[in-house]
Amino acid sequence: MKPRAFAVLFALLAAQASALTIRGTVEGAVTADTRVAAVVVNPYGQAVQEVSSVPVEGGRFTLELPVAAPTARAQVTLTPQNVNWPGVIDPIQVSGQAQVAELKFFTYRDLNNNGRRDENEALRDVLPTLNGGGLFVAWVNTDVTVKANKGYEASFKRGWNAFIVDVGRAVKVQPFADSTVVSVRLAR
Repeated sequence: MKPRAFAVLFALLAAQASALTIRGTVEGAVTADTRVAAVVVNPYGQAVQEVSSVPVEGGRFTLELPVAAPTARAQVTLTPQNVNWPGVIDPIQVSGQAQVAELKFFTYRDLNNNGRRDENEALRDVLPTLNGGGLFVAWVNTDVTVKANKGYEASFKRGWNAFIVDVGRAVKVQPFADSTVVSVRLAR
């Protein structure tokens, strides 16, 4: 393959599995060493792989998720039995086979200022919100749709996907735009 053709093919593939940017504000007990981290979790909510983290500066953060897929150990096969996501209530339907990695957000204090989390730096689970709904982010290896009770429906495209999920009498799932600013509240 010619170098120019390879570059065009690479650009097309990168565009298909594009990166995602999460912008937000942080309210509460923010210290100079506070960082916001995006961490892939297993179906039980346990941290498996940090994919990105950034410092909180002036009460704000901009977190870029990488185009690259999470590690194989961070991925699980998507089945109705392992969908334990906000707003998802039985019965659950999954449109096809897919590998998925759920992302959660945490804050931590970077005590040694090395720009990454070390074992002695405790993670604090946080939920970015917008107008009462919570931010849900997941990576999938192929297009797939998940439907559940109370109107839950989310159509995932290959790569990182983000939705604002508002759980009430009905479940409202809205696509998340990179220009959206979410809010994170820390305990005082």
